[in-house]
Amino acid sequence: MAQSVLHTANMRGHANHGWLDAHHTFSFANHYNPEMMNFGVLRVLNDDRVAGGRGFGSHPHDNMEIITIPLTGSLAHEDSMGNASVIKNGDIQVMSAGTGVYHSEYNADPDQEVNLLQIWLFPNKKNVTPRYGQLSLNLDERHNRFQQILSPNADDEGVWIHQDAWFSLGRFDAGFETAYTIRKPGNGAYFFVISGKVTVSGQQLDTRDGYGVWDAAEISFRADTDGAEVLVMDVPMQLQ
Repeated sequence: MAQSVLHTANMRGHANHGWLDAHHTFSFANHYNPEMMNFGVLRVLNDDRVAGGRGFGSHPHDNMEIITIPLTGSLAHEDSMGNASVIKNGDIQVMSAGTGVYHSEYNADPDQEVNLLQIWLFPNKKNVTPRYGQLSLNLDERHNRFQQILSPNADDEGVWIHQDAWFSLGRFDAGFETAYTIRKPGNGAYFFVISGKVTVSGQQLDTRDGYGVWDAAEISFRADTDGAEVLVMDVPMQLQ
């Protein structure tokens, strides 16, 4: 029998540092909620707004898969692997921290805020060689469908990571109905509403709500407002 968990937008942790306005779906930094630690291997889902020209100085990570999705604006990235790039809405960035990596992230525009989602997953392999990847996506391919943007397979659509996880983005017309099929037995799907209103498995969701479903093969989906945009994170429910 399907199980579920609801995290409404107002349940998230919030920290406003002036240059950074951050919302944390799961426990992060000074926000701790023992009931909202993770969803399977999905450990961090941060919704960050960074003021023009500001950002995060060089800092370390290890043994984590880190995915960054800009929603508005542009984000400049540099790391200890020698990568330097700018990502914007329509791009996805991935970094396998593995044995250890340093990186910095700054708003590339001095005058415009950047809004990004940063997501951390526990990997299925520890101490791998650190790696970086980014990809520009075709936004037309997510109209009334779940466009795959991440998988475990380097030859598949989107970027790839060291985990049996699949991410998809969709933008839907009001009234559009479909079903999301779980990609692997033992996985669950976490739906994060970027904008608009939708109904997932009978649960009505508003902008920035999160809803996780597991022990289900298929999950019903309906867009309730025009242009509703949703990120689906299909992840193993058991930590390895």
